[in-house]
Amino acid sequence: MNARKSTAALPELATGAWAPRLAQEQRLKELDARLAQPAGDTINTEIERAVLLAALNRHQEAQQAFVGILRRAPTHFGALNEFGNLLTRMGAIEAACRVYAEAILHHPDNPLARVNLANLLLRATRYAEAREHYELALKADPDHAEAHQGLGAALADLGDRAGAREHFKRGFRGHAVSTLPYRGDTPPIRLLQLVSSGGGNIPSGLFLDDTRFLTTVVVADYFDSATPLPSYQLIFNAIGDADLCEPALEAASRIVAGATVPVINDPRAVIKTGRIGNSERLRGIAGVQTARTVAIARHVLAGAEGARALAEQGFSYPLLLRSPGYHTGRNFIQVETAADLPAAAQSLPGEELLAIEYLDARGRDGKARKFRVMMISGRLYPLHLAISQSWKVHYFTSDMADQPDHRVEEMKFLEDMPGTLGARAMRALKTIQATLGLDYAGIDFGLAPDGGLLLFEANATMVIAKPGHDAHWAYRHRAIDRVLEAVVAMLMDKAA
Repeated sequence: MNARKSTAALPELATGAWAPRLAQEQRLKELDARLAQPAGDTINTEIERAVLLAALNRHQEAQQAFVGILRRAPTHFGALNEFGNLLTRMGAIEAACRVYAEAILHHPDNPLARVNLANLLLRATRYAEAREHYELALKADPDHAEAHQGLGAALADLGDRAGAREHFKRGFRGHAVSTLPYRGDTPPIRLLQLVSSGGGNIPSGLFLDDTRFLTTVVVADYFDSATPLPSYQLIFNAIGDADLCEPALEAASRIVAGATVPVINDPRAVIKTGRIGNSERLRGIAGVQTARTVAIARHVLAGAEGARALAEQGFSYPLLLRSPGYHTGRNFIQVETAADLPAAAQSLPGEELLAIEYLDARGRDGKARKFRVMMISGRLYPLHLAISQSWKVHYFTSDMADQPDHRVEEMKFLEDMPGTLGARAMRALKTIQATLGLDYAGIDFGLAPDGGLLLFEANATMVIAKPGHDAHWAYRHRAIDRVLEAVVAMLMDKAA
């Protein structure tokens, strides 16, 4: 979901030739001339001017303009909402939340600021708070499409998939296609981005630059083929989670079936990358050990026959249980003994759970290591190495920030991946990449004692996250920038 506009909207631009900056700058001159000879209430004109400054990427001037407006009219809804939108675009998320909250305080029955605030809360994984604001927005406007979309996303993350589907239906039917703002000063690359209503999409904000790409987003699982689409040069399928998004991937496959432009991450290839499918088809690759993975009804695992059902499938303890469709370690637990199984299964959401063989990725120091390598347009790029005391290794919960020796080890991996992993692992990575057949994907793995891979996950939903500007992360920036540059180069090359 994107920040929604108030009544202060930009004028439509000429479509005969692509010259948005010229048209916007001309409009800005008109507004400056009008404000030079003010007559009556000029607030709406000033808001439009501030929005134009933001659209022209003159963010500091736009910010100063909004501050000036709000000093004179501190409760004006349009000024508060648009200022919140600007702060969101600038990445000042906490400040944007405060501004939206101020708009809600003075205009509690206007759903727009509530939805914008809820979108930011949702992004911050504050699902319960986001849900509350979406529900209050729908109380004010029961047909508010974006509130239904957001509430569906919040409910899905809270484990209520059925409730989420009902709100997705109301939010996306008739609203499955939207074109994002373009802020470039040269003709754009017109890109069609396919997404799933229920999440499981590739995070694309770091490489789909709105000064280079004019992006039309299509929610594939609610797209009506009778809906006209603008012209486009390239299709980027951002639906990445095969376990969560099968209906959306099937719909996306129908959309791309007759495509006459290049397709990034063909959904027909993505749909094969579920955890069970990967476990079976990648285990035959030399140097790759996959985790036995099966889907079992939660009520079976939580009942008296759960341990026996797992034993019949060849599982031993410890093992892992996971609710499909969640990432970053959510709803993913280790079960130490058969006696722990019923309570563990009962604690997870979903009617069906994945039982996963535990692969021991601990080194001689007793710490677990998880490598992430990105696969972009046929090439391999090291992204990070996370080292942790816990079996559940995620970079943001690992021991990297507090352990200089861990960072030195990661730096060596980023600077010399083949030397760190060895020939056996590198051959395995290349074979996995060829087998997946994806333009954009990633793989999480550990190293086995024999130099092979312990495969944890291989799919398109891998997040590329930039580190902070702290000095101890300086060594990571070049590796991450290299991956992002590779993604942009791939998109530009395909579009050409």
